Amino acid sequence: MFLLDQSHSMIDTVGDAEINQRKADVVADALNRLLRELTIKCAKEGGVRDYFHVAVIGYGAGAASAFSGELTGRDLVPLSQVAINPARIETRQKKVSDGAGGLVEQSTRFPIWVEPVAQNGTPMCQALRQAYTLVDQFLTEHPDSFPPVVLNLSDGASTDGDPTSDAAKLRELTSTDGNVLLFNLHVSSEGGQPTIFPGQEAALPADDYARLLFSMSSPLPAHMRAYASQQGLPVDDSSRGFVFNADVTTVVQFLDIGTRASDLR
Repeated sequence: MFLLDQSHSMIDTVGDAEINQRKADVVADALNRLLRELTIKCAKEGGVRDYFHVAVIGYGAGAASAFSGELTGRDLVPLSQVAINPARIETRQKKVSDGAGGLVEQSTRFPIWVEPVAQNGTPMCQALRQAYTLVDQFLTEHPDSFPPVVLNLSDGASTDGDPTSDAAKLRELTSTDGNVLLFNLHVSSEGGQPTIFPGQEAALPADDYARLLFSMSSPLPAHMRAYASQQGLPVDDSSRGFVFNADVTTVVQFLDIGTRASDLR
């Protein structure tokens, strides 16, 4: 489940000197890319397997499904239905090897499920409560699942109260395999070095909002820590699923690592 900050401040550019993109565009792009990769990984003979159910809750003008197109208004959607129902397909250019040591541009089809939005406030508490309702319902129907993973991507403080209690209630939900995992990513306009998967408050900048999101975040499970380590990221047994001051690359890494439930076979 993805909680997607769609507040007005997401119109600001991300803090990356080489990339002049709005935060809303960066996050939506990364999420659409992840959904495409999940559908490819789960494609087997006979179609896409429902290894995942996916929800995207946008919060700005309230908290509601952020899917567009045929999935508008849908909450938890089996991955097979996500795969066949993008809202539209864009043609994009990417650089690939020309086989002789150089690069050439190649057209590729890029499906869009979630559009970038930047308006209104940051009702994070409402989004967490909506997540609780959907996750609780899912666990009633699938009690033996891998613990649901909720990834909250935001650029600012909650405007509808302190989210600490709502986050704690969400993390207390359990499947037979363990507690719900809540990870938080802060995307910034400030630039500078991201803080990735810290284990102690002392590793954080002197920022009350960073410490709040850190306190809301679940520990990274062992298999996610192992995968993060393979990507060259500094993790240890105390690391939490939290990133502060994320740049474009870190947003993509956060989504990739945070959705790695297991190796798909």
